[in-house]
Amino acid sequence: MTDILLPGLEPHHDGSMVVACAEVVSLGTDVRLEVEVPPEYPLRRGWVRTVVDGEPRFLELQAPDHGASRWAANVPVANPLVRYRFLLELEDHSTRWLNATGSHRHDVNDRNDHLWAVAARSPAWLDGQLVYQVFPDRFAASGQERALPDWARASDWDEPVVGDGDAAPSQVYGGDLDGITAHLDHLVELGVGVLYLTPVWPARSSHRYDATTFDRVDPLLGGDEALRRLVIAAHERRIRVIGDLTLNHSGVGHDWFRRAVRDRDGEEAAFYLFDDHPDGYDCWLGVRSLPRFDHRSAELRRRLYDGPGSIVARWTADPTGLDGWRIDVANMAGRHADVDANHDLARTVRRTLEGTGRELLLLAEHAHDAAPDLPGDGWHGTMAYAWFTRPLLSWLAADGEDPDLLGELPPVRPMVGADLVASIRHLSAGLPWPMRLASLNLLGSHDTPRARDLYGDAWPVAAAALFTLPGLPMVFAGDEVGVTGATADAARQPFPWDPDAWDARTFDTYRRLSDLRRQYPALRHGGLRWLAVHDDMVLFSRTGAGGDVLVQLSRAAHPPVGLPTQLLGAGGLHPIDDAPPLVDEGGCIRLAADGPSFHLWHRAS
Repeated sequence: MTDILLPGLEPHHDGSMVVACAEVVSLGTDVRLEVEVPPEYPLRRGWVRTVVDGEPRFLELQAPDHGASRWAANVPVANPLVRYRFLLELEDHSTRWLNATGSHRHDVNDRNDHLWAVAARSPAWLDGQLVYQVFPDRFAASGQERALPDWARASDWDEPVVGDGDAAPSQVYGGDLDGITAHLDHLVELGVGVLYLTPVWPARSSHRYDATTFDRVDPLLGGDEALRRLVIAAHERRIRVIGDLTLNHSGVGHDWFRRAVRDRDGEEAAFYLFDDHPDGYDCWLGVRSLPRFDHRSAELRRRLYDGPGSIVARWTADPTGLDGWRIDVANMAGRHADVDANHDLARTVRRTLEGTGRELLLLAEHAHDAAPDLPGDGWHGTMAYAWFTRPLLSWLAADGEDPDLLGELPPVRPMVGADLVASIRHLSAGLPWPMRLASLNLLGSHDTPRARDLYGDAWPVAAAALFTLPGLPMVFAGDEVGVTGATADAARQPFPWDPDAWDARTFDTYRRLSDLRRQYPALRHGGLRWLAVHDDMVLFSRTGAGGDVLVQLSRAAHPPVGLPTQLLGAGGLHPIDDAPPLVDEGGCIRLAADGPSFHLWHRAS
């Protein structure tokens, strides 16, 4: 067992501690940056180091009034991206850098500075909502009979999913959009605010990432009117609906690609990355059925995402349309060899959505370090595989296990608590705070094994992390009732609508955590302060208006952990649900756990 680390006794800053000094933050206005300094910390003076037009500048922090704990400085917004960190001088004249990864004695680079982005604003309706991912063929069927295309093989709802191989994408269970509409009350009961649909386009697979057109909804799912009915019914229940669009590739059966192959001099031939027409073309990860787009084509951009006549605008401009997009493999879109149009692509999609006059959400799929692609003016957020899913799985995975998250190298390996916190800090560093709050935290998805298979007996701890760490919790339909599946294909099980087939404890846990997230605003949009860390336990606080919420996650039974009372701050912390009371035993509070568990406490402001 390692020594207990107490980062809560160090000075602290996160993006929630940026206070706008103008109603609308724009170039030429100021933001106020605040640093929380523990009462006993020997701070003599400090500065904020920012960068203006590429040149560093230092502004001195103002000491707080008597009894207050926050040092602060007003910083001019001189550029669209404001990079900053703090230099702290202690009473013994030693110094510390405080950046997005914590406090350091050594000099640090700019990559891990905090970042404030003028454009990093997501739709107001988002507000920490619970996101629910649905794979349309596997959620619910309306019972309407439809003829199957030649690629599809009909399966009964209770028939096992083909676990892997070429046969898996051809299995069709008959789920459709009207089936989803009929079961929206389940989402309401769970507290869902955003419904995320994987692709709904005609295709030659049940996953539909190989679209044959983006101009209409697959008749197997009920067609355009079924999507409209679903969106209207969801809006009546205060649920927003976002779609899934691939800007990186289409299917080989897409109208554009078929015309591109037929006519090397035709307009559509420039839509794809041919090096030897017609058979030599670049494709996603070598999958020949998924030819990649060439974003140097102005006509492709116009049709797909640039302007009011594009696919992106067409499906979102009307109030009865989609409320935004999740962009598939967004990290690859527009990137090939010496061409990198990715950031321009993201900005153009954002501009197109803003041109509709509606508040629309734009999320990017990204499975590794996404911060360089999130400067604030393109994607609103991403899928937090890098700084949430992978570190959490690495911490909760049992010794000797080798869970396969996304077929990645290096494989997931067990971590201790200090590794978990360091990974989260380093991989979310340089990310504007509003974009972190607008990113999807997820235990798994349609691309991974099921959460119950990945996290095993520690699944309640994983669920607690999902609902309490900064970001939008995303639940893949069925995780909340204990659906299993050891591979990505096997995980795409049809939803079991017989409640007798549900794991009641799992559903109660998800529903309770969702209720707590709605009850305590700090869990939706509050700051994050790591307080105590050891191998088997992490303790953090979500801070914000309405009071703070203290969260303890324990992956296994551990001896009592003694914490100095000052670490938890002044004022009473009240147990939430079945959390044990925190008792001051002569300046020390002890935390213990009997097994994989979580506990929460609340302190009113």
